[in-house]
Formats: sequence, C-alpha cells, structure tokens
Amino acid sequence: MNYRDFKPYAKVSSLTLGGGGIGQVWGETTSEEAIKTVHAALDHGINHFDVAPMYGKGEAERIIGQSLNGLDSDNLFFTTKCQLGTVPDSEVYDKLNHSLTKSLENMKLEKVNLFLLHSQLIEDNYKLFKFDEMRAKSATTLSCFFNAAIPAFERLKQEGKVDHWGIGGLGQEEAIIQALNHSQAPSAVQCVINPLNSAGAIGYVSEAFNPQAILSECNQLDIPILAIRAVQAGALTSAMDRSPHESGFDKNDFDDFKKAQPFRELANNWGESPARLAHRYALSAEGVSSVILGVKNRIELKECVEAEGDILLSRSEIQQIENCFID
Repeated sequence: MNYRDFKPYAKVSSLTLGGGGIGQVWGETTSEEAIKTVHAALDHGINHFDVAPMYGKGEAERIIGQSLNGLDSDNLFFTTKCQLGTVPDSEVYDKLNHSLTKSLENMKLEKVNLFLLHSQLIEDNYKLFKFDEMRAKSATTLSCFFNAAIPAFERLKQEGKVDHWGIGGLGQEEAIIQALNHSQAPSAVQCVINPLNSAGAIGYVSEAFNPQAILSECNQLDIPILAIRAVQAGALTSAMDRSPHESGFDKNDFDDFKKAQPFRELANNWGESPARLAHRYALSAEGVSSVILGVKNRIELKECVEAEGDILLSRSEIQQIENCFID
C-alpha cells in the first residue's frame, strides 16, 4: 500500500475503506463478511476508514466498532459525517454534537480525526433542480454553514471530539466554491472523481453539476482531496448489483451504466475489469490523497488493492478513457 500526503494526518493510505459497502448500501453482505473486510483492509495497510450514520442507519459505524474492538488503533484514522440540513442557527451545534456522540458510541472511539458535513451546500433561496421535500431539507444553505456550522465545528475541535472538519463536494457548484474560498476553509473535501464526471443520483441539486470544477478549485487552493464515486455507484463496473429503487431515486446511476458501455469495452481490450480501471483512473487524478472505496466484501476489496498496486495511468491513457464519453 502506498501512502500519500494528506495535510490533516500528514500521510494517509491511498485507499480508504468507506462505509457504504459494509453498511449494506451497495448490495447485500453480512455483518460477518463486513468485519472480515475491515480486518482485510488493515492487513493490506489501509489506515483510514470513512463512515456515516446514513450508511445502514449506523451499521457501518457499528461494524467499525466491532471490528476494531480490542485492537490498537493509534495509527488509524477515522472519518464520519452528519447530514445537517438547514436548521435554526441556535440548533446547529446540538444537532452536530448529538450525531457525533452517537457515532463515537457506535465506533467505540473518543474522537474522530475528520468530521464532514454530509449535506449538500446551496446558496440561500436556491431552488433544487430536482425538488422534493426530503432533498430540500437535507441541503444546507451557505448562511447556515458560515454563521453556525463552521463555529460549531470549531467548538467540537476545542472540545477534543474532532481533529479536523470538512465538507462533501456536492451541491450547488457556486455554493461549494464559495465555501472553499471562505476564510475558514475546510481541512478536506470529498470530490466526485470518475471518467463519467458524474455524481449520478446524488447530483440532484443542479442540472449541470460539474465535479471536475470542484476538483480543480481544491487543487488551486491546495485543499486536501478524498475521491468518492470512483465507480459511480456501480455504473463503471461489469454489472449493477442492485435493482432500481421503486422511487426511481437512482435512475441516473442506471442511465450512467448504459453510457459506460464503451468504457467497459476499453477495459476489456486492456485486459482488466471496468472496476479496476475506474479505480486506477481515480487514483491517477491530480491532487487525490486517497480514494474512498464502497466495497462490501473481501473479493471487491482485493480488486481495488490490486488496482492501487498498478502504475498510475498516463495522460494518454486518461484521455483514451475520457474519450469513451464524448458524444
């Protein structure tokens, strides 16, 4: 396992075990297999674990707590999140602190190294592209973020419950860029990085969300980057391992799967799986400290570890991949 510069921790493994898979968001697994996957990640040298209450209603966090119970975690790093939404300023700290306290209990930790805003940022009075009440409530306005969330994050730091705080690079592009340029910038940002340049079903805030713009801004400002959606919710794999939800929420992910057929053909021509090539693409992106994995078992983890061991893609190879999605 290679280790890369990541200012909040000095160094971090170039792969991070995410909570989506072990929290059973990306297809079925078992608690036993999820725990074995965490142990395998440790054996492979992964030292960063990224979870959230939303991943299986706390299941991913509980898996971390069960997996590491009794083990030495001094050289490991942990990230969790909170979907704040937009609440009155006076309630922001309490909501963040309540969520964090529960997360710490689940993981059997006294603090987390990185605490992320799991809400999508929007400017005040901005209307979501795909509006519904649930999504609207999950978004955080810039005024709430600047006036209340940042002070609350800083208070949690002072209380010794978190070392650093950051944001997920999702939402309204203009709002995210304002947050990145704020005098109290996040210590790290999760950026969508995949050759589709797509956030898929979670890109519901703006009609033409451009993840590359967020990546570029982070690089210009020297803000540490954690890559997410490397396989775009399964669209860049050999087959989707779930059925579309009845609500149609993840329809965009299945649409992306259809768009990715030329990519799958290219991967086949290069003699590797689409998932492995997609992870190599994310690992090769400029400024990325670690790629967060959504794997749910040891087989999927092994493929990602093998991709991490490959040489980085050349500029020419990256261009060939990106050409698969030019109409």
